Amino acid sequence: MELRIREGRAVLAGPDGESAREVDPHSLAIGSDLAQALHEWARVASAVGSSSTEAASVVSQRGRQLAQRVAATMGTSVRFVDPVSGDGVIVAPPAPAPRSELARRLFGTPDPAGEPTPWLTGLTVSAFVAAVVVVAMLALANTLARETNGWLALLASAVVTAGISPSLWLARRVPIVRWASFGAAAGIVIAWIGVLIVVF
Repeated sequence: MELRIREGRAVLAGPDGESAREVDPHSLAIGSDLAQALHEWARVASAVGSSSTEAASVVSQRGRQLAQRVAATMGTSVRFVDPVSGDGVIVAPPAPAPRSELARRLFGTPDPAGEPTPWLTGLTVSAFVAAVVVVAMLALANTLARETNGWLALLASAVVTAGISPSLWLARRVPIVRWASFGAAAGIVIAWIGVLIVVF
């Protein structure tokens, strides 16, 4: 794929220069903000031309940056044709961060667009949910063990665990809800220690 300027507009063409398509977020897998930035860059590049060396270098640098964004968004290499010098540069998409197979299966795909993981907020939510789950399960087990039978408390705790586990497993991939899912799972594990102590 080739990024070039044609008649003051940014176009993406095949490697042979044919089948050029104007950058359009409706026909290409890019966002409207990136398409707008490409067209603004193309207008500036057409107006500047090669008259000013300093302005031309800024236009070239901005074009390379936009080509990197296009390559990252579309996941393919892009050949950037510098409107000032006419030279072509291949811009490869960024390599995905290494992620173990176990982590991918447990936690799903990484956050979109390389967004940072909100560790502090997420772990706070997880700790709060874990505390609520521990208190709720221990209250249930303690009440059932005291009022009826310890085996009934054990059975009720097993039913609660079996009932909530599929939801926690599915929620582990949802970007915001997964923190509550992790906290609930940790709370169940911790609560089972208390349940066994209460029952036996």
